[in-house]
Amino acid sequence: MITRFAPSPTGPLHLGHAYSAWLAHDTARKEGGTFLLRIEDIDRTRSRDAWEQQIYDDLSWLGITWDGTPMRQSDRVSVYEDALATLWKRGLVYPCSCSRKDIAAAANAPQEGSEPVFGPDGLVYPGTCRPNRPHPVGDMPEGIALRLDLTAALQHIGSGRLGFVENGETNGSQRRNVAVTSDDLISTVGDIVLSRKDFPGSYHLSVVLDDAAQNITHVIRGKDLFDATKIHVLLQRLLGLPTPLYLHHRLIRDETGRRLAKRDDARAIAQYRKVGATPDDLRTLVGL
Repeated sequence: MITRFAPSPTGPLHLGHAYSAWLAHDTARKEGGTFLLRIEDIDRTRSRDAWEQQIYDDLSWLGITWDGTPMRQSDRVSVYEDALATLWKRGLVYPCSCSRKDIAAAANAPQEGSEPVFGPDGLVYPGTCRPNRPHPVGDMPEGIALRLDLTAALQHIGSGRLGFVENGETNGSQRRNVAVTSDDLISTVGDIVLSRKDFPGSYHLSVVLDDAAQNITHVIRGKDLFDATKIHVLLQRLLGLPTPLYLHHRLIRDETGRRLAKRDDARAIAQYRKVGATPDDLRTLVGL
């Protein structure tokens, strides 16, 4: 068993991060497996060295130890570029110049009885820049976003079944097979961004490549990423990567039921440390 925790150094870790990290860490240690740390710093505009150092400090204080040297996504640009080049040569990605404002305007344009559809990445892309026919194979463009041509991707993989195994979070919970259908991908996901104009990669592309590189067998993360997993299994099939087992755990929420975010400084691990709380106190707060 190999699990991982993959935070972004864009702010302080909070109770939700502690819960997720403990689950992945404790599960691996219980089974005599390996627990790895990955720093997801592809957002170069918001990532800070100070936040990365605080990740190490907070995890150490929580009693979490990791095996080997942490992987950093900013060191793996060439890997993401190679994967994009492979998809480009197959005619499975295309350049897109649409802004978020453009997408919102197109998605909200009057149509026959249809409402805008939201997926794992927000509004499902309306296909404004999608080519009418496969693009000619040439040099992959730089400095522009690249989107996955979902219809072409589904045709590429053929009629094989897509899906993943979801583990139960509590003891005794049974595994279940989650099917991912073409119709569901087309209607609720659409042509997702695989590369941003300022970085050759995206969360979806980097996470599947990094999990494969680290030989992750069990992905343990929040249920807010459950719907994104259908994207990941598709990319794994396209790139010939293994599909791990998944466990999407409950989210830690505040008193109003809102999911914790990095803006919730009052629930940052560093704040609890300042007021004299112990790791066991935090374990109790998150139900462990």
